[in-house]
Amino acid sequence: MAFKRSTYSVFIFVVAMCTGCKMTRPVLPQAVKVPDSFGAVADTVSSGRTPWNAFFRDPHLIRLVGEAIESNPDVQIALQRIEMTRAGVMLRKGALFPSVNLFMARGQRKFGDHTMDGVGNFDTNFSDNITEDKRIPEHLPEYYVGLQSSWEIDLWRKLRNRKKAAFARLLASEKGKHWVTTTLVAEVAVLYYELLALDNELLIIQENIRLQQKAVEVILVQKQAGRANELAVQQFTAQLINTQGLEYRVRQEIVDAENALNVLRGSMGNPVERGQPILTHVLPSEVTVGIPMQMLRRRPDIQQAELALLASHADVKAAYAAFFPSLTITSSVGLQSFSSAYFFSTPGSIAYNVLGGLTAPLFDRNTIRADYKAATAFQNEAFHQYRRTVFNGYSEVVSNMNRIENLKATSNLKEQEVAVLQNAVTTSRDLFKTGYANYLEVVAAQRGVLEAELALADTRKEQFHSLIALYRALGGGWD
Repeated sequence: MAFKRSTYSVFIFVVAMCTGCKMTRPVLPQAVKVPDSFGAVADTVSSGRTPWNAFFRDPHLIRLVGEAIESNPDVQIALQRIEMTRAGVMLRKGALFPSVNLFMARGQRKFGDHTMDGVGNFDTNFSDNITEDKRIPEHLPEYYVGLQSSWEIDLWRKLRNRKKAAFARLLASEKGKHWVTTTLVAEVAVLYYELLALDNELLIIQENIRLQQKAVEVILVQKQAGRANELAVQQFTAQLINTQGLEYRVRQEIVDAENALNVLRGSMGNPVERGQPILTHVLPSEVTVGIPMQMLRRRPDIQQAELALLASHADVKAAYAAFFPSLTITSSVGLQSFSSAYFFSTPGSIAYNVLGGLTAPLFDRNTIRADYKAATAFQNEAFHQYRRTVFNGYSEVVSNMNRIENLKATSNLKEQEVAVLQNAVTTSRDLFKTGYANYLEVVAAQRGVLEAELALADTRKEQFHSLIALYRALGGGWD
């Protein structure tokens, strides 16, 4: 009767512990509300669905991107992170099954003469039921070879939630690799068009140097003829020297951009083959952005953040399950003897045991509660990381859409400005030759057309950069 009361008390105690945690059941935060469009008419198709080797048409750029994806250190690091998370999945999956280990032992011990074991063994040796081969020696050896197994029964889905979290992190690492690749493609394309713009600037500067050299020759002739003074010669010469200095600055920027591109390619000192200067390249006539929700499903960084959020939610569930008792079954089977002569004497040397144990947390509940609170806080952090990624993705699309339109208008105006200033240079030179304009007006006209031509090349570069940024923001061709 006393045993039944004791068993009933233990049962009530375990149930009380289990029900005491239900007030803190994990809840996943609500999803992020996304607008139906990007502020314009919603497109059903997005350019972000186009693979990078189809979106970019320049064969030199396609080859450079392919080399970068193959050899870039960041991509290789992302691949190793995938392997690490895959190993984590294997570890969590293995925890669901029994562990079986081969165990071998050889030991020796002596019990004290005034201990229960020592007195019992001494007395047992005088028993008539003990044969000579079963006498217990004073110095007791022990030989054991066998299999040991342990299996935690996943009563509360703790182990399965840990496996789910590990698998979600594996998928997140794969999406992270996709995002690294997308960012790499964008960085290579940006540097490529940076080089094309610098090539264009170099051509503009060299052409202006040629024209300014002719202007210096003309003003020297006019000085000799008495139609110009030394100050005019100095002004024209100073402008020529300034433009020549710009050429060396651009040459250095080309070297810097080539080196940066080689770093992304995972190479050193290789020449960067490229196409014609940037003003000869035509932008795509139309770029479609699609529907925001589709963009969110396609962007690798948002997919990565969402999977990280799911993994953290599974971690919270696993931490919550730790409040409940765990059932573990242990067993072993093997050969055991205190005499090597009888070690292989079966079935007498066969030993085995099976034990099922229910373990409930008592004094370490603060540790479990701390783990649960930490997992919950990490889940909330992952949720806010996910929200921030969504906000950034939407903002990047809207900003680059508007930037493309504004740069298009700016480029058209810059082309008109260059045409007007080129005519102004010709006019100022003609007027200067006939005495209707002074040399300062010619110098100002030449400086103005140089600045406008460089600004036009820079604007075209920014157009390509914005297009690349929009393509990256739309997902970069990952579906």
